[in-house]
Amino acid sequence: MNSAWQKFQTNVPLRRFVVLLLIMCCLFEVRAMMNTILLTFIFTYLIVHWIRLVQRYLPKISSKIIVSVTYILILLGLYFVITVYMPMLINQVTSMVQSLVEFYKSENLTGLMKDFKQLASSSEVMAQVKNGMKLMMHTVTSVGSVTFSVFMSLILSFFYTIELKEMKQFSSLFVKAGILKWLFEDLAFFGRKFTNTFGVVLEAQFFIAICNTVITLICLAIMGMPQLVALGLMVFIFSLVPVAGVIISLVPLSFVAYLVGGIRYVVYIFIMVLVIHAIEAYILNPKFMSSRTELPIFYTFLVLLLAEHFWGVWGLIVGVPIFIFFLDVLEIKPTANN
Repeated sequence: MNSAWQKFQTNVPLRRFVVLLLIMCCLFEVRAMMNTILLTFIFTYLIVHWIRLVQRYLPKISSKIIVSVTYILILLGLYFVITVYMPMLINQVTSMVQSLVEFYKSENLTGLMKDFKQLASSSEVMAQVKNGMKLMMHTVTSVGSVTFSVFMSLILSFFYTIELKEMKQFSSLFVKAGILKWLFEDLAFFGRKFTNTFGVVLEAQFFIAICNTVITLICLAIMGMPQLVALGLMVFIFSLVPVAGVIISLVPLSFVAYLVGGIRYVVYIFIMVLVIHAIEAYILNPKFMSSRTELPIFYTFLVLLLAEHFWGVWGLIVGVPIFIFFLDVLEIKPTANN
């Protein structure tokens, strides 16, 4: 028995495989808290990198001061969002929906579309109302759950980053433990891998989303498009989805463009999306992504489809980074020249 246990401890690949399965089982058990876990990691990762960036240019400033000032600014930003931005966003989304409804009513529907409209207005009215009520209740519940997750994640990331040095010192004690030293060494190994792959890809996609949103808003402002705040938020959220996000945002942007300027504006939107996609593919991705994180478009879409099926909306955002993490664990290194 002791001999088998010792062989298991010395067999590093088998040992790490077992530890990885253990981690996956633990995450499955706490899947109800996955929003909080992912948001805590994202906030902590961004704040830690922000601390390093500030200290690179201002090395004498304490990390505690940087964290305190940063979270004060975050709280002020949240206050501004709740009191100023949210009412503006609600008004713009309401106006956008009303415009789409007016567009639907004003169109001369013929043939099959007219029959569909009549069918929808008679036999399926109650079903549509029930589905709408369920969707509304689900949305309200989701907003409350996400708000709580964001609040808890901010608190956890604050306590982690405010005592960053103490956290590192205390966490290093586990690696020096006796009987379970190998377990904590493997956990540290996967922690480094996860941070160096998941974190890097997610951070890069975050900056790419910011660039896409800024470029899109400039183009929309030049075109004189309405509801820029709502459109900007929508483009930013879609841009967090690798590759497919820019294409997905094309549909609602085309609807709004048609309402404003007809087919001519829809063509402008198509050209704008193509240009932004080219900028993302040939400028932003090489700038923010290292070569080992690049994937063929087929694999990217396949991972997004599977991740959305298993994890919903979160899968669209974290599916590719998690896939890159497993490639790194398996020591598979995709490059642009492969």
